[in-house]
Amino acid sequence: MNSLETAKSCSTYSCWHPLFALEDLEEGGVPVYTQLLGQPVLCERLSESKVSVRLADQQRGPDSQAEDLHSQVQYGFVWACLGPTPQPLFDIPEYHEPDRRNVCTGVFGVEVSAPRAIENFLDMGHFPFVHTGLLGKEPYTEVVDYQVTVSDKPNEIVATECLFFQPQAAVGSVGGVVTEYVYRVPHPFCAILYKSCPFDESRRDVITIFVQPESEERIRAHTMMSIVDPESSDTSIRLFQQMIFGQDKPILENQFPKKLPLDPLDEISIRADRVAVAYRKWLASGGVRYGVIPGAEAT
Repeated sequence: MNSLETAKSCSTYSCWHPLFALEDLEEGGVPVYTQLLGQPVLCERLSESKVSVRLADQQRGPDSQAEDLHSQVQYGFVWACLGPTPQPLFDIPEYHEPDRRNVCTGVFGVEVSAPRAIENFLDMGHFPFVHTGLLGKEPYTEVVDYQVTVSDKPNEIVATECLFFQPQAAVGSVGGVVTEYVYRVPHPFCAILYKSCPFDESRRDVITIFVQPESEERIRAHTMMSIVDPESSDTSIRLFQQMIFGQDKPILENQFPKKLPLDPLDEISIRADRVAVAYRKWLASGGVRYGVIPGAEAT
């Protein structure tokens, strides 16, 4: 089964996928080329909030005409769906709160599968060793027990009561603090983090990763923050998040295999991996086959 057949055979073909930050597309400019699920795609910004996305004929080049795809603009990004009947896109209510800063913090090309990138985003255990002095430090290495729930309506994973000591939890933080996380996975290749807000203890900052699977082993990770921060500049917010992802990138690109194994016997898990175990089971039960190595029961 080739890459396109794999994509069509699973639920991700009818999902919305991010392509570009809207602010990175010039209004009335030339179409911009990218790939989605192994397919060549052209994206064009027609007006302030209207876009056109279509398949491109690789052999004829970027000026070729092809069928339009379903597309929309949400959360500052252009989204597209290759399938004929898109599933609804998940909601992020905080994005629409008037006092929040919605900042697109960068796009990162990574040689890894989309599920590997999401699983890394969900992992707290690497904080002291990869994000030393920022999101963690020794000897504060223990991942305390936390709760994971999987719901049908909406179909998503939520991890709560996630606590971790962080020397600098955010660009606006001063001093180390035990930070509370809530993880939410509403889409096979997208995850949302709700995190203690240093400026308002009653609210949480929102950090997202929207992964565009260019192929089964290559992605573009689109990141966005919706935060309560009246002090930091957009530039400092972007630089902090880009530093964090820059630390993750070599770890991701050295994962082997690049695809995520769904068989529980393929890789050893520990208590701290509870949300990762739930994520793999959720992908398997949802029929996701793109960017994964299916378990024995699915082959």
